[in-house]
Amino acid sequence: MTLYPKIITDALSTVRYPGTGKDIVSAEMVADNIRIDGMKVSFSIIFDKSTDPFQKSVVKAAEAAIHAYVSKDVEVTITTESRQAARPEPGKMLPQVKNVIAVSSGKGGVGKSTVAANLAVALAKLGYKVGMLDADIFGPSQPKMFQVEDARPYAEEVEGRDLIVPVEKYGVKLLSIGFFVDPDQATLWRGGMASNALKQLVGDALWGDLDYFILDTPPGTSDIHLTLLQTLAITGAVIVSTPQQVALADARKGINMYMNDKVNVPILGLVENMAWFTPAEMPENKYYIFGKEGCKQLSEELQVPLLGQIPIVQSICENGDNGTPAALDAGSITGQAFIQLAQRVVEETEKRNREMDPTKIVEVQK
Repeated sequence: MTLYPKIITDALSTVRYPGTGKDIVSAEMVADNIRIDGMKVSFSIIFDKSTDPFQKSVVKAAEAAIHAYVSKDVEVTITTESRQAARPEPGKMLPQVKNVIAVSSGKGGVGKSTVAANLAVALAKLGYKVGMLDADIFGPSQPKMFQVEDARPYAEEVEGRDLIVPVEKYGVKLLSIGFFVDPDQATLWRGGMASNALKQLVGDALWGDLDYFILDTPPGTSDIHLTLLQTLAITGAVIVSTPQQVALADARKGINMYMNDKVNVPILGLVENMAWFTPAEMPENKYYIFGKEGCKQLSEELQVPLLGQIPIVQSICENGDNGTPAALDAGSITGQAFIQLAQRVVEETEKRNREMDPTKIVEVQK
């Protein structure tokens, strides 16, 4: 029996791609590299993406079709190609980003997302190029904080890859899973799905040239943190806590996660949020409703800097709900506090970069 390309393509035209229902020949998925050597046949099947879920089933069906319509004795070798260039490997995803800063908290409700949003806006006001990823997959709040809840990011083709273009507001490039899910529905995802979504927002987005890439991480320690640590070389972490002892106990756990031997992400410092209450009409008055200087004591004990103390003023909550972060008003009490926080984060980041080696990503344990 003599084999020639038309016999092979006729057999392959019986194979349908499940995504569209078209046969793989008319869909131009069979590459023009069919090689025949006696009873050996080799060729490639082209998929749009390297992560195509139907790859294995289509390859099996193609092999079965050749055995059924040509001969059982044909030795078939099929390789796969993708039209879209592959996502860069972990650790090399953001080559134009100078500093990756994780904003973390040991527990929820301490204002971590408020601090992250205002830190990003304050850095932009200081003239830095800033991006922010809302990595709180199960409780994304940054779209509301930036008043961009209705934004729907689009993709742009860059060097053979479809990249998500971040939303820009207040000088900050922003992406959040909140742009892609119904805000009124609970996000019920298994850990693997959430981690894959996060990798897409990091590696398949057009972040471009950034001085600071802020990660608003979920509270506590979780799969999401591990995914970030395995995907990005994090320059340093900023830990947010409130002054009371129960919050500080949880803050220690967050600090411990980053300082763990296998992780080794430097702690740039602590932020004491809700440090005191100041009535707008009496700005010189301070009421320590959650205890006094708990974070300051913890920073001294752990020998990490206290980057800032952010007071509670009624407007800080209103600003967050209205999508106008307090840092936009540099003349306000909280606006000043966040500008000073951003300046301290810059100082500590530059000091860290002078004195320490770059962070390495956490290797995946096989």
